[in-house]
Amino acid sequence: MNERVAVLGGTGPQGSGLALRWAKGGLEVVIGGREAARSARTAERLTEKLQGQGRLSGADNRTAVDGAEIVVLCVPYAAQTETIGQVRDLLNGKILVDVTVPLKPPRVGTVQLPQAGSAAVELQRFLGGQVRLVSAFQNVSAQHLLDLEHDVDCDVLISGDDNDACEAVVRLAKIAGLNAWRAGPLANAAAAEALTSVLIAINRRYKIAGAGIRITGTPMQSG
Repeated sequence: MNERVAVLGGTGPQGSGLALRWAKGGLEVVIGGREAARSARTAERLTEKLQGQGRLSGADNRTAVDGAEIVVLCVPYAAQTETIGQVRDLLNGKILVDVTVPLKPPRVGTVQLPQAGSAAVELQRFLGGQVRLVSAFQNVSAQHLLDLEHDVDCDVLISGDDNDACEAVVRLAKIAGLNAWRAGPLANAAAAEALTSVLIAINRRYKIAGAGIRITGTPMQSG
């Protein structure tokens, strides 16, 4: 996989963690954000963590998207539509990976799915059919992703209606060291989005630093 990956919201913990893992895996990764200078500072900090095993660059959101084949959206739910609206005209034909979770503070440990059924379905309706939307990576702890000494013991659920786009995201997951499972159509993203609130509740109850999920009961390889 030689695609350039743009991570919008890459200055936040989840976006930074995924970007770091992909850069370590050899991908060309650009951190996107509202301010190019802040994105560049984040890219520099993450590059230092890689200790010569890769590098990242930073740019404003539009510049990041314009030069990428795969765009990953890692922003809070409240900023999802606004952020994508700023780059909407640059997304046609690209793969967009939505990591958005419809968390509504202060009750983030309670499942609160939107009227459309999921944040991903809501976003696909906003964008139309020219953008190849895939939902993934909601249930992976940013804390674990950012710790390169830690093997992330967590499976990833990937939902989408475009088979080739989903397979590209499976490869992204594996490059990041994650086990990936195709979980059906985009409508099934509701399950992964809801699981995030469930995991937050578990983390709080049992004092776990980043609980994840694991698919059991089958000897088959994921993907």
